[in-house]
Amino acid sequence: MMQADKVMIGLEIHCQLTALRSKLFCPCPADYRGKEPNVNVCPICLGMPGTLPLLNRKAVEYAVMLALALNCRIASRITFYRKNYFYPDLPKNFQITQYNAYEQASVGADGYMELDDPKGNGVSKVIRIRRLQLEEDPGRLVYDGSIDTSNYALVDYNRAGVALVEIVTEPDFNAPNEVRLFLNRLASILEHLNICNPALDGAVRCDANVSIRGHARVEIKNINSFKDVEKAITFEIARQRSLTARGIEVNSETRHWDDARRITVQARTKEEEEDYRYFPEPDIPSVILSSEDLEVIKASMPELPHARVERFVRAYALTRDTARILVGEKYLADLFEASLKYYDNARSIANWIVTDLKGYLDRYGDGSNGSNNSSSSSSSKSDSNDNSNVNTGILARITPKHIAELAVLVDSGKINRTVAKQIMQKMLSTGMLPSAIIQGMNVDMLSKKDELEGIVDRVMDEERKAVMDAISNEKILNYLLGKVMKYTNGRADPKLVLSMLKERIVDLRSSQ
Repeated sequence: MMQADKVMIGLEIHCQLTALRSKLFCPCPADYRGKEPNVNVCPICLGMPGTLPLLNRKAVEYAVMLALALNCRIASRITFYRKNYFYPDLPKNFQITQYNAYEQASVGADGYMELDDPKGNGVSKVIRIRRLQLEEDPGRLVYDGSIDTSNYALVDYNRAGVALVEIVTEPDFNAPNEVRLFLNRLASILEHLNICNPALDGAVRCDANVSIRGHARVEIKNINSFKDVEKAITFEIARQRSLTARGIEVNSETRHWDDARRITVQARTKEEEEDYRYFPEPDIPSVILSSEDLEVIKASMPELPHARVERFVRAYALTRDTARILVGEKYLADLFEASLKYYDNARSIANWIVTDLKGYLDRYGDGSNGSNNSSSSSSSKSDSNDNSNVNTGILARITPKHIAELAVLVDSGKINRTVAKQIMQKMLSTGMLPSAIIQGMNVDMLSKKDELEGIVDRVMDEERKAVMDAISNEKILNYLLGKVMKYTNGRADPKLVLSMLKERIVDLRSSQ
């Protein structure tokens, strides 16, 4: 029996095709970022009378690639439509998009994505994809502060006409964490296809439709990051459950996510499809995709994330979890494979990247994967790029040789992991190679008993209570080990020190 308050969540994800050089229907540069407002425009993308759009062929190829990667049925004939609505960010008062009312006019339809079980038990869920369509991005509205408090809105048309792929899912998500898994997986696919850089501000944006079974659907917009998508959905579920518990009707509406207050706020009543008065775009002929065209596009597609995970497990004997972490952020997977050219020890290289490098990035940035960064069509003047700039600087300083040298130093016994972590921090902050860093450090490992005898004896003398406790509880030995490592500035061989401590504790235990 279905739960009466079962949550149903659907997504509308907009992915800019950032690998393109020009916009979707005109020769203006696709890269509008960092430019003065309203300079990256021409009569075509501004919708001036008498202008005609010219379809970017490469945009169609990229959209087909993504549709194939998402297991969609590809249309043999794709058609563009006008979506009519009046909003300041649309210079033409309509958007050129696709519409599947009478036939499959969009690039792809009826696809799916499999979500992996976090516990490693195969596929946990299949998310159906209703359609994948190619369309133009609107301009950008800029507010002074939040959308609710600003006294004015500024319009920047630099982005208007940039090629977008919109992915519309079925309402198959039942929890916010499933949405986050889906978005992260999608970001990895976009990176591996080399058609979109999710790390760029606003390159991947997501709206969520949330409803409780039997009640109206609410759309949430203005969500600035994948993390906030999860938070916004969590809040909206709680809000709707609170209303239904009190017998209050949930209205069909569009709500904005207020990042400062961590709540959704009403924006407007939600439009229905008929409100947009779709009709075929008369200035763009339909595009015919033959089976030969599809075979050429398939042949040009790079290795996809799922296949790469399987290859890492098979070829490098990595655990599936480690392979997924590496492939989840393409840069890490590329760094891993490139590092193996300098030092052919896959497990050691993977360990340094997954455990230490990624940990550092997660701590001081937001992960190298830009999936954590999205931006809505409207924003405040204080919009930032999440923490992607932090990581961009860090990652620019690290090469495969850095990782390989560090792994070799540890595996050869020249330094231990404690010292290696100190070297990694300096390596990440300066870009110096580990071999250069250790020249200015006293890092030779103390790996002989006679070098450590005095220090071990000193620690045991100073930590008498811990020594007595260790007689009955050997876990206390780790505390004593830490003291020895502190006195040696991390240079002591931890295995040898632990062995020496155990010998002394055994002697003390036998003498009692």
